[in-house]
Amino acid sequence: MRRLLIATTNPAKLAEYKLILRDLGIDLDLVSIADVGISESPEETGATFTENALIKARFYFERARIATLADDGGLEIDALGGEPGVRSHRWLGSGGEDSDEALVAEVIRRMKGVEAARRTARIRATIALMHEEGGVIRERTAAGAIEGVIGERAYREIRKGFPYRAVLVIPGRNSYLGELGDEEEAQISQRRIALLELRDELVRIAGGRAAG
Repeated sequence: MRRLLIATTNPAKLAEYKLILRDLGIDLDLVSIADVGISESPEETGATFTENALIKARFYFERARIATLADDGGLEIDALGGEPGVRSHRWLGSGGEDSDEALVAEVIRRMKGVEAARRTARIRATIALMHEEGGVIRERTAAGAIEGVIGERAYREIRKGFPYRAVLVIPGRNSYLGELGDEEEAQISQRRIALLELRDELVRIAGGRAAG
């Protein structure tokens, strides 16, 4: 089975990719950056999710020299002009990544008193995929988003590494994103939407093999 490097140190994100790719019938052995022995990380200096995803994909592909998938994303709140956006994990100016609890609390604080019609928001992700095919380095990107509204209070459980799932309510399901089980969330995931656009490329990386 051919390998695909998922450029993350987050076990939950790796598990989510495994679940989605299995559901899409993509037969690849997914490995993390720890699995391939990379301890370095790039500086994410991009002004957009796409730029940061490409920075990460290029950085890890150059070091691992296997097919590499990286993503970048976060929360966009319309009433806040799209914030926190590309700074979703560094929104509070702490000098590093902000804690999940602090980010959730800041969303609720800033949205206090905002009327229902103006609480629209989305969790967006851009995926960058790099691999070598016939001696040529191929590079593609795709994006997806889960649309919702910001709840008036946070969901009681904040999943480590995924703080904004505790504030985004999915209107059609009348529940917080964080309330959904792994299988249900994978069906509407922003990453699933992006991976569907990249499915043909991923099947080629797998050697033309699609499971099932």
